[in-house]
Amino acid sequence: MNTNDAKEYLARREIPQLFESLLNGLMCSKPEDPVEYLESCLQKVKELGGCDKVKWDTFVSQEKKTLPPLNGGQPRRSFLRNVMPENSNFPYRRYDRLPPIHQFSIESDTDLSETAELIEEYEVFDPTRPRPKIILVIGGPGSGKGTQSLKIAERYGFQYISVGELLRKKIHSASSNRKWSLIAKIITNGELAPQETTITEIKQKLMQIPDEEGIVIDGFPRDVAQALSFEDQICTPDLVVFLACANQRLKERLQKRAEQQGRPDDNLKATQRRLMNFKQNAAPLVKYFQEKGLIMTFDADRDEDEVFYDISVAVDNKLFPNKEATAGSGDLDPSMMLDTGEIIDTGSDYEDQGDDQLNVFGEDTMGGFVEDLRKCKIIFMIGGPGSGKGTQCEKLVEKYGLTHLSTGELLRKELASESERSKLIRDVMERGDLVPSGIVLELLKEAMVARLSSAKGFLIDGYPREVRQGEEFGRRIGDPHLVICMDCSADTMTNRLLQRSQSSAHTDATTKTVAKRLEAYYRASIPVIAYYETKTQLQKINAEGTPEEVFLRLCTAIDSIF
Repeated sequence: MNTNDAKEYLARREIPQLFESLLNGLMCSKPEDPVEYLESCLQKVKELGGCDKVKWDTFVSQEKKTLPPLNGGQPRRSFLRNVMPENSNFPYRRYDRLPPIHQFSIESDTDLSETAELIEEYEVFDPTRPRPKIILVIGGPGSGKGTQSLKIAERYGFQYISVGELLRKKIHSASSNRKWSLIAKIITNGELAPQETTITEIKQKLMQIPDEEGIVIDGFPRDVAQALSFEDQICTPDLVVFLACANQRLKERLQKRAEQQGRPDDNLKATQRRLMNFKQNAAPLVKYFQEKGLIMTFDADRDEDEVFYDISVAVDNKLFPNKEATAGSGDLDPSMMLDTGEIIDTGSDYEDQGDDQLNVFGEDTMGGFVEDLRKCKIIFMIGGPGSGKGTQCEKLVEKYGLTHLSTGELLRKELASESERSKLIRDVMERGDLVPSGIVLELLKEAMVARLSSAKGFLIDGYPREVRQGEEFGRRIGDPHLVICMDCSADTMTNRLLQRSQSSAHTDATTKTVAKRLEAYYRASIPVIAYYETKTQLQKINAEGTPEEVFLRLCTAIDSIF
């Protein structure tokens, strides 16, 4: 068991709370035989039902309980208030929160430890004020955490805190301190700074900015134990932004940063150790925040402005949601819920549900399958609702033996599977949000690989809905050999949809709903069409005629690539 596993175990089993209660009992009872006393206390823990049933005063006799627990029964605060002498010079009676730490003199390691313990007894945020929104930004070294954190802070008027910078400043200002000299060596070697030291520095900084509406914390937490400690001692974050970036790209960025900035922790040995630590710790950390529904993942292996655009969309939706009513989950069509901008989860998040391992570097994990996929003919079929895509895809499959994949159908199938991924998709759709493009791409990859041995080519219907989706598909799988655009007027598509509604089970189509669908299609498709026109892969097909006439035009286009 490594150190992080041990810390997580202790936190989850409530061991610190147990030890605290035992120490409180010892200090108040002062038994002649402390071993016998502790044995009796542990027996009582078993009778109560476990460590989680133990409170701060479980082993404090009734006559010692001069005051009831304060602040909702938070143990250590109330105990300090009960046992500290009336003439104490410590200003606990004047402050609900500890004053900024610069008011204290910290001259030794002992002073630092004691101050950290005192800080733990106080609320970080003033309980009489609304708590600021907290955004944590995590990712590998060189993933762009600092850049994106600053952009987030500037856009929303939030306070920016860099945990790495806090520690580096502390090391510089306390260079003669033995403890901080040791921490400097730890960081320079690429290891994580001690957890409680880091938490203490964050809390001190937060106490100095009590009036902020929001705070962006860059580079924290680094592992699950730090996440648990942050929630226990400070608060649960409102959002966690995870920047996934390829390992090679991280190395390149760190090397460039070392040449430009000369940071001591960007040396080759430290970089390798930091990347190794990140890879070990990131997967369980991301999984932990996923289970709490707090994390959003972004592909950081792109231009920083593109990444920030996606982050801004996510923050707007998560922290400043549109108050307008959205459709009920039963009215949502998965084919219309594809992401048009936000990349929340990388496809690798779901590659192997057996061991729940994340590909934390955002790399492609399809192995040799990618090369085989690139040898296949790939055709994208795009067109508005009512343009005849479905009818023509059936005809093309029959004639050419193509494998037809529909993103809408893949989503519906996944929803029916009751997998962990389906639960995420359902939650997203029920909130009225867009299905993350990473999930859609992962569904496509899985479906293509499953049919690879028998496929003569792939006809992908309704994809991409947005330029970034096409770019991502090209980067992770390969560019399509042909992009077909079903060119059809809005009037024709509207008439077809209304007629279909009258003659089938599609009874929800009205002129208003059809107009809304068409507007969404045009808004998303215009840049996609322009993108593929520049790559000379696009062929517009006149879809106004009879199905037979349109089919002949399609055949002419497809014959050109076979």
